[in-house]
Amino acid sequence: METNWQEMAFQFLGGLGIFLFAIKYMGDGLQKAAGDRLRTILDRFTTNPFMGVLVGIIVTVLIQSSSGTTVITVGLVSAGFMTLRQAIGVVMGANIGTTITAFIIGLDVGAYALPIMAFGAFLIFFIKKSSVKNFGEVVFGFGGLFLGLELMSDGMKPLRELSTFTDLMVSLSDQPILGVVVGTVFTLVVQSSSATVGILQGLYAENLVTLQASLPVLFGDNIGTTITAVLASIGASVAAKRAAATHVLFNIVGSVLFMLLLVPFTAYVEYLSSLLMLENKMQIAFAHGSFNIANTIIQFPLIGAWAWLVTKLIPGEDVTIEYKPKHLDRHFIDQSPSVAMGQAKEEIIRMGEFAVQGLQESFEYLKTANKKHAETAYQIEDAINNLDRKITDYLIEISSTGGVSPVESARHFMLMDTVRDIERIGDHFENIVELIDYRDVNRVKLTESAMVDLTEMFGLTIGTVGKAVESLNLSDIKLAKTVAEQEDLIDKMERRFRKNHIMRLNEGQCSAQSGMVFVDIVSNLERIGDHAVNIAEAVLGDRI
Repeated sequence: METNWQEMAFQFLGGLGIFLFAIKYMGDGLQKAAGDRLRTILDRFTTNPFMGVLVGIIVTVLIQSSSGTTVITVGLVSAGFMTLRQAIGVVMGANIGTTITAFIIGLDVGAYALPIMAFGAFLIFFIKKSSVKNFGEVVFGFGGLFLGLELMSDGMKPLRELSTFTDLMVSLSDQPILGVVVGTVFTLVVQSSSATVGILQGLYAENLVTLQASLPVLFGDNIGTTITAVLASIGASVAAKRAAATHVLFNIVGSVLFMLLLVPFTAYVEYLSSLLMLENKMQIAFAHGSFNIANTIIQFPLIGAWAWLVTKLIPGEDVTIEYKPKHLDRHFIDQSPSVAMGQAKEEIIRMGEFAVQGLQESFEYLKTANKKHAETAYQIEDAINNLDRKITDYLIEISSTGGVSPVESARHFMLMDTVRDIERIGDHFENIVELIDYRDVNRVKLTESAMVDLTEMFGLTIGTVGKAVESLNLSDIKLAKTVAEQEDLIDKMERRFRKNHIMRLNEGQCSAQSGMVFVDIVSNLERIGDHAVNIAEAVLGDRI
């Protein structure tokens, strides 16, 4: 009997491991195939909560993870790409989209799992084209999903002969709330509602659990899956915390509601199953889909109420980084290219202010090693990249009208250059954040004198970039000249600090690793100074 226990445990746990790996691998393959378009889809098409639901369904089907969609959504809300109301719609759609996995499992093609994986492996290892490799990952993951299920199912078969397990299943039928708790806890541990639903389908297929006992476990799975969004929102913005809280409340309220309607809902699933002649696994899939679709339909009119409630439950100022342009009105392009260029300049100034803010966050990260500053800096750099694309496209549209005078053409050229300079500043402070990450991961210690040098250079660089942006805003030639003078100081400072570093190295005060981090940060700050003076030179040229 001991051997059977061991074999049963090994098969079940091994199958679970293969299942979790396969579903992630399949989702990663789909995500690579979609490229960066997932975030763009979420940003562009979530114009209202209803569109949010549709987009949530589509993205979750693509990445095979409602948790993944919710985490992306939490990030977009935090970044100001999406309002809370839109995010609630996406969360509702993600719950519907995740049911597709249960329907895939319901197909029951376990006998073909190994040849499917072999075909996927062939595409991954023998075809060089990246799009085919991505497809191979999807196929391999698809096959692995069924292999994992087969192993779990084989592992669970001996349970029917175990009286303890039979008693537990009877308890689940008699006490539905226990089923909700079991589903919630198991999903919290496994971090995948798809896995727990798959296990439930296996138990039901082997007649180890009744339908009425299965449904509360299914409701619990939906509550447990919200933990990923909660974890993603820790340390994020107030808006992100509210989005995660909505996910939790939405699933809890839905589960409570359907627990009250458990008897009629069970009867509905049984009627549907007999009508469509569904196998056991597909019955659970239809129950899962029906629950999430009905829950969304019922709660969709309450989106405004949910947004109001979570705002009250999680108070605080909603500080977000607004990625989207504020001044690029396309109506001006045809009517007045000159005014349109003025609008572009306003957006460039906003982009420059982001650059100053990003530098400040990088400096705070250097001093405190608080990851919150690093995350904010990365978000700001993302915002700068987004504005770079939008402003550049806007300026290209202006030049393509053909109504730009020679004077305006020179101004247009300088605006394009300024956008490029600010974007490069963003790249450099991102490099600095990555160097600080390297310092912390490898436990590299910078000496006190090195920190004093960096503090001085950061202060001067931040001030110089700030003055460059202000000179651009005010077209202030005097301020632009000050920037040029300060940039010269930054160059001299860089040379002096490199010498200081060599002295510390010779005296054995610092290691080669700490020296590399120090010199690279100084080098990035010096290049930021170069880009700041380029902006100032545009003002001195009196062309902006």
